[in-house]
Amino acid sequence: MPPPGRAAGRAAWIGRCRRQAAVADMLSALLAGGVAFGLRFGEIDAETRPYAVLSGVLPLLWIGAASLSQAYDPRVFGGGVEEFRRVARCGCAAVAAVALAVFLTGADLDRGYVLIALPLATLLALCARYGLRRRLYRRRARTGEGMRRTVAVGHPPAVTELIRRLRRERHHGLEVVAVCLPTQAAPGETRIAGVPVLGDVTDVPLVVEQAGAEVVAVLACPELDGGAIRRLAWRLEHCQAELMVAPALLDAAGPRTVIRPVAGLPLLRVERPRLAGANRLLKDAFDRVVAALALLVLAPLLVVIAVAVRASGPGPVLTRRQRVGRDGRVFTLLRFRTVRQDTGPGADGPPGDGPGPAAPDPGARITPLGARLRRHSLDELPQFLNVLRGDMSLVGPRAPLPGEVARYGDDVRRRLLIRPGMTGLWQVAGNSALSWEELVSLDLRYVENWSLMLDLQILWKTWTAVVLGGSARNG
Repeated sequence: MPPPGRAAGRAAWIGRCRRQAAVADMLSALLAGGVAFGLRFGEIDAETRPYAVLSGVLPLLWIGAASLSQAYDPRVFGGGVEEFRRVARCGCAAVAAVALAVFLTGADLDRGYVLIALPLATLLALCARYGLRRRLYRRRARTGEGMRRTVAVGHPPAVTELIRRLRRERHHGLEVVAVCLPTQAAPGETRIAGVPVLGDVTDVPLVVEQAGAEVVAVLACPELDGGAIRRLAWRLEHCQAELMVAPALLDAAGPRTVIRPVAGLPLLRVERPRLAGANRLLKDAFDRVVAALALLVLAPLLVVIAVAVRASGPGPVLTRRQRVGRDGRVFTLLRFRTVRQDTGPGADGPPGDGPGPAAPDPGARITPLGARLRRHSLDELPQFLNVLRGDMSLVGPRAPLPGEVARYGDDVRRRLLIRPGMTGLWQVAGNSALSWEELVSLDLRYVENWSLMLDLQILWKTWTAVVLGGSARNG
């Protein structure tokens, strides 16, 4: 079990997160009720007084519905989309409950009030939870607040990769404090990536208690079959540690994987990637409509930037670089010029066609205006024209150089099944901090698991990164 001091600190953190979430939900519901009342009735009189009372009671009703939806479970705080899914489910359940109550009681409830109050409360609660999550991420990055001590179980290469990723992406809230290896994996191994090896797979419960861990992460490991993992789960029950198991198939996620019991066995069914047919048409249509609207809205800004680039020194306003798109077709990628013209032809872009991601330009080549444009990715706005022409997508793999593609293996070539994107998983994960292998892994994960919802999530994260000036470069 965790040491008393650590357990008390963890309990205090959970209590604080729950209080903050509850206050945010109550304020969201109160504001939604007030807006709905104001829009529908405007003033309090004998006829509208019940709706004023309902607006005041709505926060308490919302708290109850959110509790039933397990929206205050500490495991969902800062843990992926599940928190938002539970808040949305709370809103849907509230609408369904009101409709059922009206049907059973025959009450004459104003539909306009309900249709404004409950959806608005859901939207405001989602926005408030997002704000709390960003705040939690910042505190985790600075102080390590709310990190869950984790024991990693698996072979050294997989454990090393997990430790490295969790150290870089601290917002996941997991900190590996101990490692357990298969007995024959690495005889004599004492530390992996600086984390002590405290035993083998048979010692996991003891290591959990010794390290005060709250999570056990079991990576793909042939030595741990279904029976072994089941027995491990039983042994962890008295430790109150959460068990997480990574399947051997790592790149297939989300809607593509469904557990189906067959003959008493929980089989993981993996559907084919959504790369063609109606899904491709939907993605193409979404890309071109959004690109056309973006060009229309941003036209004044594009003109201002073009004039500024022209005045910043000799050279073209737009630079053109050869990139490889879907199915290996070469296209011309557009970008506002950001470097001095005297650095040589074709200098406005990463030099070289190396096998990995393109290297950034030396700072001395970039003009002062170019540095400001790059900080907020404004130099990439002309790529909306690439999207409109069908060369690129809003979201997709990184656009590679021809020389880079010539050295692709069969696995990496799957990146070319869809159009390259202006942004993608590689950008929101921090392009400059990723290795070539990690970039490829992210691109393949996107190709394998594409969905319109995933595109919307990436676009939202890109927008926040651009506004804060921390966006990655599209090499």
